[in-house]
Amino acid sequence: MGILNRIAGNGPAPSAPSEPLVNLSRRGFLQGSGGLVVGVFLGGVAGCSSKDAAPAPAPTPAPAAAPPPIEPTAFIRIGTDNQVTVISKHLEMGQGTFTGLATLAAEELDADWSQVTVEAAPADNSKYANTLMGVQVTGGSTAMANSHDQMRRAGAAIRSMLVGAAAAEWQVPAGEITVSKGVVSHAASGKTATFGQLAEAAAKQPVPSPTAVKLKDPKDFVLIGTLGTPRKDSKAKTDGTAMFTQDVKLDGQLVAVVAHAPSFGATLKKVDDSKAKAIAGVTAVIPFESYNGIFRAGVAVLAKNTWVAKQGRDALVLEWDESKAFQLSSADILKEFKELAAKPGAVAIKRGDVAAALKEPAKQVVAEYEFPYLAHAPMEPLNCIVTISDSGCDIVNGEQMHTPDQGSVAALLGIKPEQVRIKQMYAGGSFGRRASSKSDYVLEAAQIAKAAATQGVKAPIKMVWTREDDMRGGYYRPAMFHSVRAGLDAGGKLTGWQQRTVGQSIAKGTPFEAFMVKDGVDGTSVEGSADTRYDIPNLQVELHTIEYSMPVLWWRSVGHTHTAYVMETMIDELAQTAGQDPVAFRRGLLEKHPRHLGVLNLVAEKSGWGTPLPAVAGKKRGRGIAVHESFNTYVAEVAEVSIDADGTLTVDRVVCAVDCGLAINPDVIKAQMEGGIGFGLAAILHSEITFEKGRPVQGNFDSYPPLRLTEMPKIDVHLVASAEPPTGVGEPGTPPIGPAVANAVAAATGKRIRKLPFGDQLSA
Repeated sequence: MGILNRIAGNGPAPSAPSEPLVNLSRRGFLQGSGGLVVGVFLGGVAGCSSKDAAPAPAPTPAPAAAPPPIEPTAFIRIGTDNQVTVISKHLEMGQGTFTGLATLAAEELDADWSQVTVEAAPADNSKYANTLMGVQVTGGSTAMANSHDQMRRAGAAIRSMLVGAAAAEWQVPAGEITVSKGVVSHAASGKTATFGQLAEAAAKQPVPSPTAVKLKDPKDFVLIGTLGTPRKDSKAKTDGTAMFTQDVKLDGQLVAVVAHAPSFGATLKKVDDSKAKAIAGVTAVIPFESYNGIFRAGVAVLAKNTWVAKQGRDALVLEWDESKAFQLSSADILKEFKELAAKPGAVAIKRGDVAAALKEPAKQVVAEYEFPYLAHAPMEPLNCIVTISDSGCDIVNGEQMHTPDQGSVAALLGIKPEQVRIKQMYAGGSFGRRASSKSDYVLEAAQIAKAAATQGVKAPIKMVWTREDDMRGGYYRPAMFHSVRAGLDAGGKLTGWQQRTVGQSIAKGTPFEAFMVKDGVDGTSVEGSADTRYDIPNLQVELHTIEYSMPVLWWRSVGHTHTAYVMETMIDELAQTAGQDPVAFRRGLLEKHPRHLGVLNLVAEKSGWGTPLPAVAGKKRGRGIAVHESFNTYVAEVAEVSIDADGTLTVDRVVCAVDCGLAINPDVIKAQMEGGIGFGLAAILHSEITFEKGRPVQGNFDSYPPLRLTEMPKIDVHLVASAEPPTGVGEPGTPPIGPAVANAVAAATGKRIRKLPFGDQLSA
């Protein structure tokens, strides 16, 4: 994936640290009064799958004298105060990344959990690249998969150096020294020392090769796989000390609240800012143009605080030219989708002879599915702070796409990527929105700061979107339409499957197009269907990609959000048509895939599949199942539902089985499954973005409701014990919940829901 490097960053992009540290070598450690810092940079070693990665060169011993201070190159820092700091190259946005990375490092280091803290890394692709993607990015549920081996080896390397320092100081064999809970001990002599006491001496030890260090046997794990390990971000997020972008206030900072064009592609004709400028505290009014169509044109009002800036924004009198803007309504979009679905599309996969298999099947199921546009709606709306100076540009952001954002802002400002320095903050959710494929909101903030500077306003600019700005800002999960026809033979065996999918491409027109779009097919549009693991001898999946000026973006679990629903509800309906139990039918199609079968069988067992649900007076009850693989993680879910006489649906219970390889933090995994299930439930029950003449209708949680606490079901999560490398958990819990609930509704009522959200379809 070196192409991302070329498109988005063009090389390393270091950021100036707030406190200088001493760098001794790229694979070395830092030595001085601050203690010990070790950077272990892995490429092409166990746990990393980057095809471009090169073997790690031999370690470089530390020179006697420290060179001038520069930024750190390390993943772990140990201070003379005995503090162990893990440096996270991945954004913490609620998914538990900081805790997971700290667990991996602390396990091999044998640190005490209480002495470990986590610090966000600056943007620097040369040191902190996601080796599965080639650039510094948090996304695709790859944080643990990418960093698992890397962080463990970093911890093991420092542990080896601490032991070496103790052995030299105590004049005892290193093999007789033990480390436990942050204390280095030699039993025979009774000598002990903390990490902090050994840090400076350890910094003089040779750095072991990252591929040569010995990692723990899983049977000796103390932290990995342990229940009840406290999250590293919980306390600060509870007591209010955690810093999000919205909490940051720089000296001289001005807040920008923006009046955006009401439709995508509209341009500004006229602005009357007299009333806005009359408001006390308003500093400036800054009109700005779209940049390559990436973000909408707008007018930013700058003020000392958000409230005054919003008052100024609301006082603007604006006239827009929408003659070339996106002007379709939702009904128009659906009509176009259906017309395209009637025609052959670009072939994503073709196996066997579908036409022959479906010519005269013994039985068949034909269905059409409608999926709406969806907003990400994180609790912290989009925001970003940009400061432009003679030395470059400083950004404060809940940063998810470090390298692409650096490259994009550098291109806008006409500077080098390494001159774009990014300070990573906590993010109050993202679900894909902060991983903007075109860096839209970061570029907008930079554009405002640039335009302000031309008017003589040279100050840090904090762009703040309101909830309505965020929800009407585009970059939605694309609406999709699926037309499916599947056939069974006389014995009830699935013999043929033809599927046509219609929607916008997430990747087309972005830096990701080169490797995500092949032969006209955006892989994110058909993932989960074109690569299904079901044994279907005759399979053909086609795609129609439609282009609108209204931008779309990946949304939690990307294409799996709609393909899993189609696959799993169709499979369920085919099982019913064949007169077979849904679990047994799936088992027959997954005989070659033991990990799918593992979660399927576990969830069937734990949910009591095959036993009757307790009756509830006046309600219809049903149980439904779905199994799906996404991001190399296998998840099966069973939903139990109740439906009142008036059609009111209640999801009573969800049982989830997950195989994500080695379970680093079981509590985090369970929390992510629960969160993903709740997130998915909101989408299937309530959520949609609709359009009237090109303008988004929904703007806040009154019209785009999240899942309420009273709607959250009881959830039981069960982990499959595994020694396989860890895979992602932030997204894979979401895809199965929709079809599991839909299948439960069908079991209770006989009604198949093929249009999302459910809305009031059960009361019709």
